[in-house]
Order: sequence, then C-alpha cells, then structure tokens
Amino acid sequence: MSEARTTWRFPRAFWTANVVELCERAAYYGTFIALRTYLLRVVHLDDVQAGFVAGLFGALIYLLPFFTGAAADRMGFRNGLLLAFFLLTLGYGSLGVVSTLGPVLVGLLLIVIGGAFVKPIITGTAAKLSDETNRARAFSIFYMMVNIGSFTGKTIVAPIRIQLGVDKVPFFSAAAALVALLIVAAFYWPKENGESRPRSVRETLQGMRAALGNLRFSSLILITAGFWAIQGQLYASMPDYVIRMAGETYKPEWYANVNPLVVVMFVVLITQLVRKWKPEWSILVAMTLIPLSSLAMSAAHLFDGPLHVFGIAVHPITAMMVVGIAIQGLAECFLSPKYLEYASRQAPKGREGLYLGYAHLNTFFAWLFGFIFAGYLLKAFCPDPHSLPEAVRLQHELALAGQAAMPAAYAHAHYLWYAFAGVGAVSLTLMIVYIFVTRRIDRRHKAA
Repeated sequence: MSEARTTWRFPRAFWTANVVELCERAAYYGTFIALRTYLLRVVHLDDVQAGFVAGLFGALIYLLPFFTGAAADRMGFRNGLLLAFFLLTLGYGSLGVVSTLGPVLVGLLLIVIGGAFVKPIITGTAAKLSDETNRARAFSIFYMMVNIGSFTGKTIVAPIRIQLGVDKVPFFSAAAALVALLIVAAFYWPKENGESRPRSVRETLQGMRAALGNLRFSSLILITAGFWAIQGQLYASMPDYVIRMAGETYKPEWYANVNPLVVVMFVVLITQLVRKWKPEWSILVAMTLIPLSSLAMSAAHLFDGPLHVFGIAVHPITAMMVVGIAIQGLAECFLSPKYLEYASRQAPKGREGLYLGYAHLNTFFAWLFGFIFAGYLLKAFCPDPHSLPEAVRLQHELALAGQAAMPAAYAHAHYLWYAFAGVGAVSLTLMIVYIFVTRRIDRRHKAA
C-alpha cells in the first residue's frame, strides 16, 4: 500500500481561521506592547500600579483558555469566534474612548475573555481540519500566522504612538478585530461534528489540580517561569525604558520584532543541532543565555556617544537592546524544541497528555511576576518623568535633546537589567539543582 501524500491543501475554514488568527495577534501585540505606557499616560497610573494591571492582563490571557476552550466546544467554533471578535472589537475600541480606571479595566477584561476564546478555537480548527499526513504543516502555518501577526502589529503601532499618541493605539487593534469579525461572519463555516465530549469546568479544575499538585512538575513550571519573566520584559519594561532613556521618537515596538525574526531565522537550524541532545542540556543552554541578554541590555550606559554600525550612527540604547533581544531569540530556539519533551517526562506514566496541557502555565506565572517586578524597578531606577519635580522633568527633556546631563534619578536605570539578570541566574541555578535532584530520585527508584 502506498503512503498517503502530504499536501498543503486544506478546507476554506482552515485558511479563514488562520487569517483571523493573524488579525487577532496583530491586535493583541499592537496594544500589549503599548499597554503600560497607555496606563501611565491615559489612565494616569504610576509604574507599580501599571505593572500590576498589565501583569494581571497578560497572565489571564494564558490562564482562561483552559476554561474557554471547553466553552467553545459546547457553543460551536463559529459562534465562539463571533463572540470572541465582538468582545475584542468592543474591548479595544473602549480603550480608545475611555480614560478612567474602572472602564479601562472592563475593556481589558473583555479583551482577555475574547482573546481566550481565539487560541483554542484556532488550534482546534487546525487539528480537526487536518489529518496525520498534513497536521505538522497545519500547525506550522498556524505558528507562522502568529509570528506574522505579532510582527505586523508591533510594526504598525510604533508610528501611531509617535505621531498620534498612545491613546490611539487601541483603535488599530479594534480595527483589526473588526476585520476578523467580518471575515468570520462571511467565510468561517466549519463542520461541527461533535466528535469529542466537551470538558466541564470541574474537569478542567481537577486536571489543573492534578498537574500542579505534582511537585516535580510544578517546580519545573516555576523555574522556567524565570526564563519567560525576562523574555516578557519586551512588553513589561523595555518600551518605557527606551522612551525614557532615548526619547519619544525611538521605536521599542520595532526592537521587540528582533525576537521573532531571530526565532524564524534560527529555530530550524538549532532544532536540528539539538535533536540528539538530552532535553535538559538544551534547556540549560537557554537558561544560561537568558541572563546574558539582560546584561547586554544593561551595557548601553558604558558608551558615551553613538555607536557606529556599518558607518551608521546608532544610539547605544538601540544597539544594546537589539543585541540583548537577539540573544533572547536564540535562547528561545534552544528552549522551545525541548521544553515540552522534558515536561512530559516529569508526568506519571499515562498522564503525559494531561500534563502537557498545563505546561505553558509557566508563562502565566512569568507575566504576573515579571510585570509587577518591572513596575517596582522602573519606579526605583527609571521613573516616569511626569512623576518627578518640574525642574527634574525639564532637565530630562533637555537631556534627551542632547542639551543637558541626564538627571540623577536615571543614573542607575541600567540596574533594572541587573535585577533581571539576577532572576535569570537564580532560575539557572535552580534548574541545575532540579536536574540533579530529579536524576537522583529516578536512579533511586530504578534501583529499588
């Protein structure tokens, strides 16, 4: 019998789902990278308060899909996507017209709920509308759309923030969500076959309790959360750090795009390189690189003037951000191919699938911790200039224009990156201890 031929042909509902995934990711990352700045300038929160709000927003995006996925199975994928993009359009649009904390929190909650429906539905569509011969290609298309959407959203919002103001950024996201809503209404008609029984909320909670109640598994999640807490600074502290230390016209949104660019360029090569490695060695390489990325970002203060790269004068902040973010991208290439493999080995035999479903909860903890910690660090070492006395604020403006020295309040701004390098060093140390202890336990059980 001849083998089934792999194909790139998929039903229309599959391609429709991937196009709207691109729109959703563009909307999400476009607003997310500007969210802290929006909370500071439009809602008038301070650095710490903005860290708490943005951290909770980012964390819930990774928690709620466990529950909304079950709800989407019950209500049907088409109805789920229509509801999701209606909520997203309403949520993003509301951020563009309100400026007080209560309504903004309501808008953010609508975005969280809407966004939490999208991912399980799109991945579910990819799974249902593919088979064993083309499922790998189906998910490669999905992840490509995620990266294209992320790159597009961050690229577009930079000039919007600079020329129109950060309060206008949510309108771009609302427009992207509305386009997706119209596409779903017109073209997304998947066959709802009801093959699998939807999980209940109770079953979801039981599964989560079983996975996180396993000390070995939950320890791995918390340790690797340190990696993603540093990676999350692309959204938590980097945008405000760049604007405060280099100026309003600089584009941290574009710097953040270095990460997916590096991943796309090198992930296949590195995955091939580490294919025969034990997963823990690949993870250790990633955990070693991630604090180095923070140290690279901190190094801008070592230069007195512009750096010349290929004959072009580049601000030290720009140069060192690009270097640090590129290192982060390489670290992700070492971590991603092997993390799920290693996580599955920590599960009891026969429960690997359940545990893998919750392996990405490390991002939930990373976003919650990383944003809150960043808020305190920014307030201490790189404060919002509007929170400073008038004379200091004016000196800061002159410093950015090259007409005065940077105020003393910013003398240790780079300490922020030292702090996250410390987080990375602690995570690396704990990972080494974790590997040593779990190997010793496994040897003991095997001997018994």
